[in-house]
Amino acid sequence: MGKLLGILLVSFFLQLSVHAADKIRIGIPDFTAQFGSLPLAQKRGFFQEEDLQAEVIRINATIGIAALANGEIDYYPGIGPGVAAALQGVPIKVVACYVPSAPFALIARPEYKSVQELRGKAIGLNTFGGNIEVVARLIFKHFGLDADREIKFLALGTNERRFAAMKQGLAAATLGTPPLDFFGKKFGFVVLTRAHELFSYPASGVLVSMKKIKDRPDEIKRVIKAGIKFNRYFRSNRDGSIQAMAEWMKIDKETATATYESVLKAFNDDGALPEDGFRLLIEEAKKQAKVGREVSQNDIADLSILREAQKELGIKGF
Repeated sequence: MGKLLGILLVSFFLQLSVHAADKIRIGIPDFTAQFGSLPLAQKRGFFQEEDLQAEVIRINATIGIAALANGEIDYYPGIGPGVAAALQGVPIKVVACYVPSAPFALIARPEYKSVQELRGKAIGLNTFGGNIEVVARLIFKHFGLDADREIKFLALGTNERRFAAMKQGLAAATLGTPPLDFFGKKFGFVVLTRAHELFSYPASGVLVSMKKIKDRPDEIKRVIKAGIKFNRYFRSNRDGSIQAMAEWMKIDKETATATYESVLKAFNDDGALPEDGFRLLIEEAKKQAKVGREVSQNDIADLSILREAQKELGIKGF
């Protein structure tokens, strides 16, 4: 009897010592650097440090936001689509931001030396009304150009088609996230400016359902912390980050290196959501959706869990 009791006690304590990680599902719209904080946090072991195991699923924004709202996935990084959905009443909120400045590059034919020289020219987009057009308009506004009167936008589709139109002289420039700027330079094009060097416009972070905020705040906090840990790693460990990006994005080291150098300054190290950039994003989303009512940042974001995560990580100023 004593021997049996001893076996049961050993079994009990072994079960206590082996803690199964909580499983979560993260959707991402694409395998691009700006959406890499959470997937690469999984790859580099930061989720494991928080007793989490993430399954990363590629899913476009429209389906991803719907899946987030109904609980099919737990987390989604696309802040722009999330804000647009929240304006329409979808019960989701932004709880952290990892890339507070959209890493879009304005890539032009080599004869253009400044943004102002694009006045009256055609700019290639993937589609009308998308995030590329919004950021393009903000860039032109920053340089004193009226995008409605002084720029001609063309919906040309894929990156390859936009570059082909530029080579043929049908478009003067286009926009895209790294490594598109790297490939553009290989075609002889030039980068005139980068959006994240001009203004704040939150690109990616953590979006969750309001139900998740109510039911699993501790899990959300651990996810936020894992993302912050990766961003800090990303900013301080060049070689390891380049290797992780190359593997995750399935690109060669040269392309990964160029991508890293292009996006490095767009990543923060504290998960903070910039107030000015978030307000700008909300106002642009309101224009797109023709929403006239006042919308406060608290209507779309809940940063209370982020502040707890920052405190636990020793981040001051929250």
